[in-house]
Amino acid sequence: MSSAKPSGNRRCLALWFPFLPADRLRAARRRTGASPEAQAPLAFVEKVKGALRLAAVDAQALALGLEPGLPLADARARVPDLAVADHDPDADLAWLEALAEGCGRYTPMVAVDAPDGLLLDISGCAHLFGGEAGLVADIEARLAQSGLAVRHALAGNAAGARALARFQTVPAADEATAIRRLPVAALGLDPEAELGLRRAGLKLVGDLACRPLAGIAARFGGDAVMALRRLLGEADSPIVPRRTPPTIGIERRFAEPIARTEYALAVLEELAGEAKRLLEERKAGGRRFEGMFFRSDGLARSIRVETSRPTRDPAMVMRLFRERIGALDDPIDPGFGFDMVRLSVPLVEPLAAAQLRLEGGATHEAEIAALVDRLSTRLGRGRVRRLVPRDTHIPEQAQLALPAVAAPPPAAWDAAGPGDPPLRPIHLFDPPQPIDVIAEVPDGPPHRFRWRRDAHEVRRFEGPERIAAEWWQRADGAIDRPGLTRDYYRVEDARGRRFWIFRHGLYEEKADPAWYLHGVFA
Repeated sequence: MSSAKPSGNRRCLALWFPFLPADRLRAARRRTGASPEAQAPLAFVEKVKGALRLAAVDAQALALGLEPGLPLADARARVPDLAVADHDPDADLAWLEALAEGCGRYTPMVAVDAPDGLLLDISGCAHLFGGEAGLVADIEARLAQSGLAVRHALAGNAAGARALARFQTVPAADEATAIRRLPVAALGLDPEAELGLRRAGLKLVGDLACRPLAGIAARFGGDAVMALRRLLGEADSPIVPRRTPPTIGIERRFAEPIARTEYALAVLEELAGEAKRLLEERKAGGRRFEGMFFRSDGLARSIRVETSRPTRDPAMVMRLFRERIGALDDPIDPGFGFDMVRLSVPLVEPLAAAQLRLEGGATHEAEIAALVDRLSTRLGRGRVRRLVPRDTHIPEQAQLALPAVAAPPPAAWDAAGPGDPPLRPIHLFDPPQPIDVIAEVPDGPPHRFRWRRDAHEVRRFEGPERIAAEWWQRADGAIDRPGLTRDYYRVEDARGRRFWIFRHGLYEEKADPAWYLHGVFA
């Protein structure tokens, strides 16, 4: 594997886990105390067009000539003692995400290269670990504790590092030579294009690099040219990190791993105090906080909390962290111990000093915000909601239920004047309930209606309040006609009960418009 530096300051590290499904399954069996079945070759199967085929194999099965795509029957004929498990790509991806989380100790620029790889931009980070060799050695040592087989490669761009990690077999004098020695499969083209390159006698990347790009594009398409330029470093191959680097990040490393979660939380509280000083300098507060606990075996666990208003109070932040940890179904497992704790503040908003009101209004609002934060942290972000007004005249769309911690500050609602009847009922039916109506004239007010098998005689009415459909929208998913107009009436029956009903459509829009009861006034 190549690690020679080309010109330039950018450095990318690619990690490839060739036997990720098998390593994940055996690691899970070790955690549960089950037999790892390490002596038998292992293969993962999936159903393809009604037949079971190998989707992945372990190192032993690969050494015996088994490879993905082979029918299970043929594989058992070759290796009778083959152990078989169902292929679970979702579990593999979750395991890969966990490994990416752990690699956050080296750089914030970590990308998942599904289904079995990671890409790290380590530019400006390697010196923290004694250079590139020290960083790679630390990664391999931690992954070895989890029983993971890994291949790595360093290059000046992500595409080159990825190709070297997966396809290089013989060391080269420098990076450029190593890339030119790679097979054309390293370009990552579709099988048809790759086969065309081989038939044309272009078996190595160097063979393709010697040809004019115009001829390559004309025969094999623009994708082949772009893949070649990225591999050679002539075109950019950026890493899209799985997380945006936080605005504020503070960490604490330990010479010896700590095995108690409570001590790790105490360190997190100290980091929250440091974050407070940084936020005060910026006259800002955090809306989102993330604590990450890095284990010595390379894995990591992250805990996130949100607040409805900017804050920099360490006691409040830690109270939310403890609420969140207490509500976890899967408690934080230190494993062999935590060797690093990090606190990140990815979302920051201005927070200026405020004068408390003499009547206590600000204190009351702060107490409500604290209650919302605690309930949202304990029950879940989407379980506690706040209704906010929406700028639309359609009644059922006039409000939105947003997570309380993410909702904007409360706004004023439209209300009737003093002594005026309410414009809208408190309770709206969703969806509106159909009713049978007798009207005096086709476009006139209702005279009698039946709802839930009960007949109601209308004694008083007010209306109509005509609400047209939003002309830029379409009703009921239809694209060939606009929505229907609604005529709303506030009516009172003989027993004094008040209802909000509407006719859905004018007679010029629809031959027999239907009537609905949309709400009940208190």
